Amino acid sequence: MAGIASKLQHDREKAQGIGSNARAVKYLGQDFEALRASCLERGQLFQDDLFEAIPASLGFKDLGPNSSKVRGIKWMRPMELTSNPQFIAGGTTRTDVCQGALGDCWLLAAIASLTLNKQVLSRVVPKGQTFDKDYAGIFHFEFWQFGEWVDVVIDDRLPAKDGELLFVHSAEGNEFWSALLEKAYAKLNGCYEALSGGSTTEGFEDFTGGIAEVHELRNAGPKLFKIIRKALSRGFLLGCSVDISNLADSEAITSSKLVRGHAYSLTHSLQLVRVRNPWGQVEWTGAWSDNDEDRARLINKSEDGEFWMSFLDFLSQYSRLEICNLTPDTLSEDENQNWALNKFEGAWRKGSTAGGCRNFPDSFWQNPQFVIKLDEEDDDPDDDEAGCTFLVGLIQKNRRRMRKSGEDMQTIGFSIYEVPKEYSGQRRVHLNKNFFLRNASAARSETFINLREVCERFCLPPGEYLIIPSTFQPNNNGDFCVRVFSEKQTFQDTVWGGHKPHPTGQHHNTAVFMSVGAGYFSCTMVWSPGDDIITDGFNLVTCRNMVNLLDKDGSGMLGLVEFKILWIKIEKYLDLYREKDVDDSGQMSSAEMRLAVNDAGFSLNSSLHQIIVARYSESGLTVDFDNFVGCLIRLETLFSELPLFTHTHTHTHTVVWMETV
Repeated sequence: MAGIASKLQHDREKAQGIGSNARAVKYLGQDFEALRASCLERGQLFQDDLFEAIPASLGFKDLGPNSSKVRGIKWMRPMELTSNPQFIAGGTTRTDVCQGALGDCWLLAAIASLTLNKQVLSRVVPKGQTFDKDYAGIFHFEFWQFGEWVDVVIDDRLPAKDGELLFVHSAEGNEFWSALLEKAYAKLNGCYEALSGGSTTEGFEDFTGGIAEVHELRNAGPKLFKIIRKALSRGFLLGCSVDISNLADSEAITSSKLVRGHAYSLTHSLQLVRVRNPWGQVEWTGAWSDNDEDRARLINKSEDGEFWMSFLDFLSQYSRLEICNLTPDTLSEDENQNWALNKFEGAWRKGSTAGGCRNFPDSFWQNPQFVIKLDEEDDDPDDDEAGCTFLVGLIQKNRRRMRKSGEDMQTIGFSIYEVPKEYSGQRRVHLNKNFFLRNASAARSETFINLREVCERFCLPPGEYLIIPSTFQPNNNGDFCVRVFSEKQTFQDTVWGGHKPHPTGQHHNTAVFMSVGAGYFSCTMVWSPGDDIITDGFNLVTCRNMVNLLDKDGSGMLGLVEFKILWIKIEKYLDLYREKDVDDSGQMSSAEMRLAVNDAGFSLNSSLHQIIVARYSESGLTVDFDNFVGCLIRLETLFSELPLFTHTHTHTHTVVWMETV
């Protein structure tokens, strides 16, 4: 039960505001103010023992301890690199973010876009940090991570070679906020090399808590320019890129001086768009470029990596546009401009909730299922499509950190199904295999892909729907969160589980009771379910739980009536066990166990099913009869002693109510 206790504690902390931007979680328990005060009192510069200045903090393969690429690297403080270091010199600008020897242009494009929204930037880069007053070699930054904000503390020792910063740096030379921000993000993800390769949307989301959608420009809709203008006017973050045809094509420069496989940030639009290369050089040379006379009349040209191009050229030259939609937690002056958010957390676990995609009908239904209710149609007068518009984003957690151990992103996606009318209004719905065999999805992610997040925009009629996230293959473990964004008001309600009592049977077992007597230590001597069931007899823990469930007078013993009720329960559980053991193997698979638990009258969420499989199954993910009864007795005891755990949250900007089932 430790997992549930931990979740309850986490929920209590969230209810107190911990994890919000106003009260970010202290990453790894490090308190910036306390650590800085301690360093100042001792007159020592901070040295971070949780992200040390050692090769392991650089990487694990190309930047690993034995790689030739790390030779000659020294960790140096800004005071050792320049005589006049500045945290921020003359304000934050896009030219503060120049790429170094790390393939994290996706991150740098997101940082460059961040400088265009000072409110968002001041949240990620807390104010008051300096190399002058109260300098102690310690800095901190805040990032969004899967539903909560975390405050990451670092020291200011930075990787350098030949007296120059190795990774991101400012064009000014003595400005260090961007280099320190990159280090904090590397610490959050395990090492610098973990940042190599990625999507700008990932950086966008971790700097804002927003949700990012991707537009393939070869299939650009007629409303795309309007979407861009609207997004820029709201302070949303936008990025774009040019596809590569093969690995050798990566960062190849086209005839128009655009870089393939490189992340750019889109910063402005008229009937033109303004684009920036984080390299600070290599710029588009076509119409409206720095060399174009018309462009020269628009603005002074400079070799800063930023350039203008017509919207038609933008569509033809670039492959992909990424837009990060901001949430009400983004400190916007006008909250009504932003999306309302509801979020679920979940996990895929082998044998219980990792059912794979629709290609695996025998297990697909085991995946976690989340209910949403769409109440109101859109009222945007510029939108001709009737229905309820919303975004669904599925994020897999902490996969960059797993690169050190040889793991990477899972291939993920999701499906959306309309809830059958007979389940309308019910808060505990988990549809079974037969439903998915007979019904098509109402919507789904365009593809299953090995990115951190899969996000899609949908417009569906009002109604109730199930969102089912999954990995492509079954039995792949992973943690995830699902977010649903809408411009309409939403309501969320989460229900953990419940118990539906079964009627008592009419069997009589007085003779057996008399042979057992009043004690419970002899239960295994009299119970024999038959040769078709694999059993070693009930263990002592199960016997105690049986007595505890039915011992109403606290005597530690069962009377005749109490034992009769227990016997009837066991016989009913035996009938259910035989019914679900479809291959007559004498034992039950973990998938059959889930069906049996539901038919026994327990409506549980996915987290509890994961705990059940972990606690009561054998190494081959099978459950024998003894563990099956022990599990049901334990569940009935819990639900008889404890009130249902419920959590209700009403959001002030909330079309959708949700729950995890």
